[in-house]
Amino acid sequence: MKHSKHLLITAALLFVVGGAAAGPEDAIRASLARVVPDVKIDSIQPSPVPDLYEVMVGTQLMYVTSDGRYFVDGRIVDLKTRKNLTEPRLAEARKKAVDAVGEGEMVIFDPKDHKAEHTVTVFTDIECGYCRKLHSQIDKYGDEGIRVRYLFFPRAGRKSRAYDEAVSVWCAGDEDARRTALTAAKSGKHIDAKKCTNPVDEHMSVGEELGLRGTPAIVTETGEMIPGYVDPKHLAAILDGKTVTR
Repeated sequence: MKHSKHLLITAALLFVVGGAAAGPEDAIRASLARVVPDVKIDSIQPSPVPDLYEVMVGTQLMYVTSDGRYFVDGRIVDLKTRKNLTEPRLAEARKKAVDAVGEGEMVIFDPKDHKAEHTVTVFTDIECGYCRKLHSQIDKYGDEGIRVRYLFFPRAGRKSRAYDEAVSVWCAGDEDARRTALTAAKSGKHIDAKKCTNPVDEHMSVGEELGLRGTPAIVTETGEMIPGYVDPKHLAAILDGKTVTR
């Protein structure tokens, strides 16, 4: 989301001048609107810290004082309990953004001979080495009860080979044809170049909104972001809530 990124950059450099609004929410909206006039604020609510409000713009979370004057870019950690109080809200936003894509717009690999215990969403780049390593073990993830939903995130952008390959995979045909084409492409095999109506741009927009910097990027069913490759057994342990040293 371009506006949210612009807001974070701008607001981090400026103290927002508060106005004579009726209440905290009005003051915050008015102040942020002066910095970024077309900002779309999804929610404003009190944070765990007195006089500090949580402002959600897409998947971007920031804090603003009740008078709308000061902007805080960072995370709130309870030093007594050592809990990150910001991460659960970010995870909720990530999950909402990913689920909004809809499974009909994803390439999904279900476990073949096991019950799916967990579902993860993986942003992938066909040309990415670690993405290929992850996919080469897709059956092993299935053996661990992990269902994998793929979204495309060609890191080189919309005029790259990886982007064209992603479109060709999607346009290969039905769900089975897409899975076959994706596996072939990730194995370095030639796939026919095809074009059709596809969700690749939408996938990329969601990845950009989440602030992705690399692939693979794994989003768990609770919205936790796990950057990079994780082998099947370690990922299963993480999803089961076990402490894992990577």
